[in-house]
Amino acid sequence: MRDFSLHILDIAENSIDAGAKLVSIEMVEDTASDVFTLRVTDDGRGMDEELMKKVEDPFFSMKPKNFGLGIPLLAQAARQCDGDLKINSEPGKGTEVVAEFKASHIDMKPLGDMASTMVTLLAGHPEVDYSLKCSSDGESYEFRTSDIRAELGDVPINLPDVLKLIREDIKDGVRRTMHGR
Repeated sequence: MRDFSLHILDIAENSIDAGAKLVSIEMVEDTASDVFTLRVTDDGRGMDEELMKKVEDPFFSMKPKNFGLGIPLLAQAARQCDGDLKINSEPGKGTEVVAEFKASHIDMKPLGDMASTMVTLLAGHPEVDYSLKCSSDGESYEFRTSDIRAELGDVPINLPDVLKLIREDIKDGVRRTMHGR
């Protein structure tokens, strides 16, 4: 995958396939420590020990006639940048995927278009709640669909005009926060 936004889209789709009603995405850049951390947490079905051992295998998938490349590719990207990938999960309690990267590594991927990733998730799965938190050296931005839903009342969150406003807000928030990405 060319950038982090595509990795995030894939991992979030896995969460939704696992029955998640809340998907939280967090990106933290710590320039003093030269670390970029990506965390995706959900409240889906979770995984037992046996399943967690299989998810890094690119030839394993829970989807029929499909390959499970999302986790293996994210793990490869992390390890290629002197980082690692960890998965914490418990059946019935959800899953947390944490990838850490050496931020200055020559193979570090760009962030990509997080606004389009979030809008794609919202348009395709408007019933799911999402949160996106970006922080870098003391600056932060947070987007939560629960806040948007409270403002919208009965207006669907996936209307084109609403998605356009959400796209612009996320685009601006991520640009202001994630300077080096």
